[in-house]
Amino acid sequence: MQAFEYTAPTTKEQAVQALAANWGETEVLAGGTDLLSVMKDYIATPRRVVDIKGVKELHGITPRAGGLRIGALVTFDQLIASAAVKQQYPSLVQAAEGVTSQQVRARGTVGGDLCQRPRCWYYRAGFGLLAQDSGKPLVPEGENKYHAIFGGGPAYFVSPSSLGPALVALDAKVRLFGPAGAREVAAADFFVAPKTSGERENVLKPNEILTEIVLPPPAGRNATYEVRQRTALDWPLAAAAVVLKLEGKKIVNARVVLGHVAPIPWRSKPAEDALNGKTVSEQLAAQAGEAAAREAQPLNGNRYKVQLARVAVKRAILQAARGV
Repeated sequence: MQAFEYTAPTTKEQAVQALAANWGETEVLAGGTDLLSVMKDYIATPRRVVDIKGVKELHGITPRAGGLRIGALVTFDQLIASAAVKQQYPSLVQAAEGVTSQQVRARGTVGGDLCQRPRCWYYRAGFGLLAQDSGKPLVPEGENKYHAIFGGGPAYFVSPSSLGPALVALDAKVRLFGPAGAREVAAADFFVAPKTSGERENVLKPNEILTEIVLPPPAGRNATYEVRQRTALDWPLAAAAVVLKLEGKKIVNARVVLGHVAPIPWRSKPAEDALNGKTVSEQLAAQAGEAAAREAQPLNGNRYKVQLARVAVKRAILQAARGV
């Protein structure tokens, strides 16, 4: 690991002042479960690390206008233990429970989950977000069994965020703070599929920090379902987060967002269209899964993910409809 300067501000203003205006010169430390690994691999080589854990206003879960405000430094353990989150937003708890490592749950933060870097092995080996060598993309003809089946490139990594699909489905807002003050973006707009090597995978600027997530009142029953290769600590192969507004058993409004199959949490309009105005049933859930996978563009090594996406959507719908 390259030597670095360490600073521990106690206010968000101090934190922003300690950050550089250019990417790579400084990094934000929250739980550290991802940052330390990329620093050890020399993927990140900051000259200064800004530890924000001492900024008190970034902690805590509090009611807000019928919804919730979740501080960026809330840990996965705290999220899972929150009675308010369990009652109103079970999809978030289900996503957090998919992180099976007790150490990561205790240290990993909500904000860190949204800002963690891709797990793509080309990126982790130093080939950049677009995984290129001398301008040639490596993923399409390379080892791509864990890569994206939606988006069509040039970014083929999958968003590693566990909470991102649920937050997009729930229509959450993400609050950011920088030298110009605070700004708010929809969770759906926070994630970015880069088109050039100079872009990042989210809208954060190098001298901004993520301060909190704002959840509106729940718009319906919600659930997250993940398909995994193993129950030990690992990232899902595919996931789906669903919000269903029901009148009796009739779906009057549906939100379906896929996870771990695209560079961003992938909202599926075809699946939503298949559900809206229909009565919940296992057959309808399967049809929505088929619709969700219809636009997939699998690579030569990850065609299996298409079926996993179908399954994740179907089971998330049924789980949300049951209210469990």
